[in-house]
Amino acid sequence: MPSEFIETKDGVKVRKLTELRTSTAQEYQDAMMSRVEEFKNRSSGSNTFENTLQNTLVKGLSMILNLKVKVDNAIGEENLEKVHDFIDNLLLFGI
Repeated sequence: MPSEFIETKDGVKVRKLTELRTSTAQEYQDAMMSRVEEFKNRSSGSNTFENTLQNTLVKGLSMILNLKVKVDNAIGEENLEKVHDFIDNLLLFGI
């Protein structure tokens, strides 16, 4: 058994902490930032059609969700439950 391992009285082999470095967190942060830069550079090379399509899709979904929230607020709690019950019944009989 190498010297960096110790064996407990239960027979479990455990790796000994041989060095405590304060630069480990900085190394992890640097590695993470380099991955972020890599993905940023990779995505900047994609064609403009994909970017436009993604932006349009995200904006469309955002508008739909904002509209849903506004309708929910305008309808009120009691009527909203009635609408949900109606949709549930419609889906139940539609299946």
